[in-house]
Amino acid sequence: MLIRKPSPLLASEITPEEVWRTRRDWMMRSAAAAAALGLSGWTSRRAWADDAALPGKPVPQFTVPDKQTAFKDVSSYNNYYEFGLDKGDPARAAGALKTRPWTVSVEGEVGKPRVFDIDALLKLAPMEERVYRLRCVEGWSMVIPWVGYSLSTLLKQVDPTGNAKYVEFVTAAQRETMPGLRYPVLDWPYTEVLRMDEAMHPLTMLVFGLYGKVLPNQNGAPLRLAVPWKYGFKSAKSLVRIRLLEQAPRSSWMKAAPQEYGFYANVNPQVPHPRWSQATERRIGEDGIFTPKRPTLMFNGYADQVAALYQGLDLRANY
Repeated sequence: MLIRKPSPLLASEITPEEVWRTRRDWMMRSAAAAAALGLSGWTSRRAWADDAALPGKPVPQFTVPDKQTAFKDVSSYNNYYEFGLDKGDPARAAGALKTRPWTVSVEGEVGKPRVFDIDALLKLAPMEERVYRLRCVEGWSMVIPWVGYSLSTLLKQVDPTGNAKYVEFVTAAQRETMPGLRYPVLDWPYTEVLRMDEAMHPLTMLVFGLYGKVLPNQNGAPLRLAVPWKYGFKSAKSLVRIRLLEQAPRSSWMKAAPQEYGFYANVNPQVPHPRWSQATERRIGEDGIFTPKRPTLMFNGYADQVAALYQGLDLRANY
């Protein structure tokens, strides 16, 4: 396959057009929105304050050898548009997120639909620490020690039926704590979708913590996905509902920009984004923006584990 020559990134190419065109307006009104929502200095600090220990047993087969990204970068450079469009906005604003009480409904094509309390989910299986690469469609990457267990552990609790072909993930939409919901950047609440075999793959992880601590709010507390061979937007944050479906639903990004965000979102350096190349990436924390970019790996380096899921698919057409 031919790879287009990478072009210099412009500031407007860091996020999709419909997002960056609203950024200036967002920044002008964010202070007023924060005040209206009562985001005091105390609530802003809460995004950093919950450092309760959540250790996991290291799992070598799910641990990449790359140098881990520093916690301060992982917890301060985030995409979480419900709390703001700039990378630092979630860490400043997500302290208001209410993570207790919290339940997750698992429903749809299942024999035993259930509503799980977050504390029950924390006890459902032994916690594991897995070091995964995270590659964002915008061209940056991280290496993060996540704490949790395979999503399949949860899905098996509800007895998926033979009709379950897809899994939809619905995220929190707390209008009283998430100022971003006031703006039509996406169709809220944010939703993502995986094929059933992707969701059941052992690499697909239900995450409750990172670096041996409970997830910070800005990283998707109290639980999120980690799907390491896909672009980061597939790893939905702050989950409240999981639906097993026979027909494929459309995810939020597929609705917002179908020409740019397809169903699969597998990391494929040979397929450029319509507005920039995906052939290289910048690892956050590696000596700043002047560090030479590294080549992006097919399936984010997980080809040996997941390539068989896509045999027979045209990975250019099925992006």
